Amino acid sequence: MQAESVSALSQQGIQPQRGLKKDAIWTLSAAHLMNDLVTVGIVPALLPLYKAAFHLSYTQAGLIVLFSYLTSSVMQPFIGMATDKKPYVWFLPFGVALSTAGLALTGAARSFPLLLLFISFSGLGSGAFHPEASRGAHMAAGGAKGLAQAIFQVGGNAGQALGPLMIPLFVLATGIHGLLWFLVLSVVAFGLTARMLPWYKVQIANNHKAKRQIQGRNRIGAVALLVVIVVLRSWVQIGGAGFLPFYLVHQHIPLSQAELYDFLFLGAGAVGTFIGGILSDKLGKKWILFTSMLLSIPFAGLLPHTAGGVWGIVVLIAFGLSVLSSFAVTVVYCQQLLPRNLALASGLMIGFGVGAGGIGATMMGSLADSYGVSTIFNLLVFLPIAATILSIFLPSDKKLAA
Repeated sequence: MQAESVSALSQQGIQPQRGLKKDAIWTLSAAHLMNDLVTVGIVPALLPLYKAAFHLSYTQAGLIVLFSYLTSSVMQPFIGMATDKKPYVWFLPFGVALSTAGLALTGAARSFPLLLLFISFSGLGSGAFHPEASRGAHMAAGGAKGLAQAIFQVGGNAGQALGPLMIPLFVLATGIHGLLWFLVLSVVAFGLTARMLPWYKVQIANNHKAKRQIQGRNRIGAVALLVVIVVLRSWVQIGGAGFLPFYLVHQHIPLSQAELYDFLFLGAGAVGTFIGGILSDKLGKKWILFTSMLLSIPFAGLLPHTAGGVWGIVVLIAFGLSVLSSFAVTVVYCQQLLPRNLALASGLMIGFGVGAGGIGATMMGSLADSYGVSTIFNLLVFLPIAATILSIFLPSDKKLAA
């Protein structure tokens, strides 16, 4: 069927992207790194500093993540639906510039409400960036969808991993006001993405013609199930990345060292994202997702009992490697389930699914206030168990290709 579709497109005068467009996919990956560095990466890692600077409770600290993720996640599916009908190519440079500038301005915030406002600006920029960037990665992929999405997503995951590393290397020395230096990154991100707009506009024009030839139907029920699984995975990620520094500080580990543990967790996740994306082209998306969730279960259970020691580092790396190895896979999988709405698929997976971690962060913050931060890690193991069970009911890759 795929060969017939390509032939039909050629007869219509449309030249589909056959090979991997390396310069485009690596540019998008670099922009994704900068975007996620200042949203998903550094925001959870900044919680202890925001908490001290604004005298916040754990629940209020969770609200910071909630505002960051919800302004991104709630908007992304709606932006995706809108741009599936009429793409807005300028969302690429504008979105990543706004996300980095919003985070930078939190360094000048003088009150908690103003802090939440700037965090929301950053989230809105991320929400505008992701659907268009993911569509661009899909167009640059040619036949290597898993590999292209892995390169794109590993940029985002690398940004998430580098976020916590910014705390001991930079922010602890400069203080919250040092975040204003990220305005320089905003300018760099805008210039990097603006230069690829001519290529992207051509691809958009070809894609608009090609949509008329696309065979396949949207599988709404399977998409809804996949979203639930990604939400559970997101709660696992935010539980680990957002509250691990708090947990380790309670174990009398310095904050600078605790943030390095966060880096190891998310850095391992970036490696897992790349490996999972490559393997998915050969082994199938559903199998990688199921295996990822299954393998993460024992490490989620061991984490609170080993945190802080050498075995804790081993467990943390294995946990990040396993639980996030399906990150790129779920985006490509959702695009297969929604072949007529690629930007919406990205909005649901990268936006709503991942961004719903903000809801989880607020609930976890409330639990930490009531029962202690260690409670979060004792409950974390049940989330990948539920995700593993639900993934069994997803349609197989062979069924989608039939």
